[in-house]
Amino acid sequence: MAEITRVADLYQRVLKEVSRATIGKDDVKEALMLALIAGGHLLIEGFPGTAKTTLAKAFAQAIGGKFKRVQFTPDMLPADITGFYIYSPNGDSRLIEGPIFANIVLADELNRTTPRTQSALLESMQEHQVTIERTTFHLPEPFMVIATQVQAGAEGTYPLTDVQADRFLLRVFSKYSTKEEETQILNNIDRIDETAITPVTTLDEIAELRDLTKTVHVSPEIVEYAMSIVEAVRSDTDVAGGPSIRGSIALYKCSRALALLDGRDFVIPDDIKHLVCPSMEHRLKIKPESEMDDITPQIVLKRALESVAVPKLKL
Repeated sequence: MAEITRVADLYQRVLKEVSRATIGKDDVKEALMLALIAGGHLLIEGFPGTAKTTLAKAFAQAIGGKFKRVQFTPDMLPADITGFYIYSPNGDSRLIEGPIFANIVLADELNRTTPRTQSALLESMQEHQVTIERTTFHLPEPFMVIATQVQAGAEGTYPLTDVQADRFLLRVFSKYSTKEEETQILNNIDRIDETAITPVTTLDEIAELRDLTKTVHVSPEIVEYAMSIVEAVRSDTDVAGGPSIRGSIALYKCSRALALLDGRDFVIPDDIKHLVCPSMEHRLKIKPESEMDDITPQIVLKRALESVAVPKLKL
């Protein structure tokens, strides 16, 4: 129980430090922590000026380790991400490591670059390695990509391919601040602008917490509940392409992480309900004719949740 308490304590430390630079956005802060201890990557979407980059950068700085930020633009090439060799006239070569060689990589405005350059992240996100001129290099651990993207369809954007989006454990939205939050930001803007985020944990502690997440109990009833929801989504008549096995894995892993953040060593149905949208929504493709009828992934996921009976657990 002491180990589980340590997770909640770490979460509060990170939350407090990140909140020095950003006000509100609690759902995004939670998703960042879930993706970190579940061992995955996070996609943050929203309109310009909704603190996506500020949140991601503050979080990365708060957890320590080597941090790199990449500002994606249409003229970037894959080698700008992975790195490249420089050859000298005498035949010697030297590797110039790209920004992907870090513990936390902030891929800022990922959908402002071309699919060719976006694909440079695929191998690193899935296998934690990169291949440069037929040589494979392992990335430092822990490794996490925090990507931001402006609202889909905005001017000058390239939609993420299904394969690329599927690599992200969770996707969340950074919405406009409430009137009260924005007022608080204005009243504290000078302090916020000058805030320096300091690490409140270590890479070793994060590795230990990732191992602890694997000990969280997920009962057969919870697994059956989660899989029934996934199957209901896939079989929905408005769905052209349902979530892959990565969606099921994301739901499973993040539910264990959420249980830890809540101080439990077991998953409950509410954990699954809470994570269905952020783990599944970006993996759904709605039929064109259904989109014309205003059917959205959120509607499909809500229907799936309503159609599956919630299991009663014996505690």
